[in-house]
Amino acid sequence: MDVLKNRKSWKYLLICFTLFLIAVGIFCTTVGSADISFKESAGIIMSKVPLLNHWFHAEDYPHVHQTIIWSLRVPRIILAALVGGALGVIGGTLQGFFKNPMADPYVMGVSSGAGLGATVAIITGAGGLLGMIEIPVFSFIGAFLTTWIVYSLAKVGKKVVVTTLLLAGVALSAFLSAVMSFLMVLNTDDIDKIYLWLMGSFANKSWEHIQLAAPFIIIGVIVLFALAKEMNAMVFGDSTAQHLGINLGKLQIILLMATSLTTAGAVASCGSIGFVGLIVPHIVRIMVGPDHRVLLPLSFLVGGTFLVITDTIARTCLGSQEIPVGVITALFGGPFFIYLLKKKKERVI
Repeated sequence: MDVLKNRKSWKYLLICFTLFLIAVGIFCTTVGSADISFKESAGIIMSKVPLLNHWFHAEDYPHVHQTIIWSLRVPRIILAALVGGALGVIGGTLQGFFKNPMADPYVMGVSSGAGLGATVAIITGAGGLLGMIEIPVFSFIGAFLTTWIVYSLAKVGKKVVVTTLLLAGVALSAFLSAVMSFLMVLNTDDIDKIYLWLMGSFANKSWEHIQLAAPFIIIGVIVLFALAKEMNAMVFGDSTAQHLGINLGKLQIILLMATSLTTAGAVASCGSIGFVGLIVPHIVRIMVGPDHRVLLPLSFLVGGTFLVITDTIARTCLGSQEIPVGVITALFGGPFFIYLLKKKKERVI
């Protein structure tokens, strides 16, 4: 692992993980009831890519296979990679922001805030004039307000009290979930739509869903990548960051808005998916260390790969019956969260 923590190896590491994500994505398009090989799937995908379609021709492949790969499975896998990457980056950012290894959008209640915003949008139709971006906008408002409330409750003077932070996040998440349940009871006509959305799933996702989520996720992730150096300074303490000339208040506001925007894009497209933002940054931090300049990009790639694999498991493990991907991520994330608590307890003892 010491080799991976060398700055000179970062570029090669990012290239290797990018290629690995692409290979995993193509392989996952072959998993399912239809008998399609890796070579055939790769050929169909290449035939749709500009420039590459000079060497790969769509007419060489059965029309049914083209529909399965390009219209059904590829959009789903790209969306899973985007959302998984976004959640990984958000988790790494929040853990650095709050200086707490257990911070992630799900534990902090940010996902619940985004979920409540989306629920309000679905039930009331209040943002009808916004068209397709109605749910992401309401999700962003819910996520930002939740993050701000948790941060305000946990901040005493210039310090963030870790215990208060976690308790506030858990309590607010439970409260917002209760409000969502109450709204669902009052609006039974929309209960199926809301319930399926809240469980987290990539079923029936199309290229339109990618067009909806990608702008929010890409803008938010680019902003967070650009602030990686300032986040490194924050980790060493507020006084160190201010000594280096960083406007801490302005930086915190931008980070909160960027994480809220990214969370909104991820949650609005597929619902609430827990624990990705908790697991992925920890694994990446063990590999490359705490430097956000490599931690965040690598968390994006590892998070995307993780969610592509877990979604494929969710899609195929019970045959024709699909289960929400949030169930699979929780099966990994729950034990991992307990492991973190146990490790923290051992340090205290």
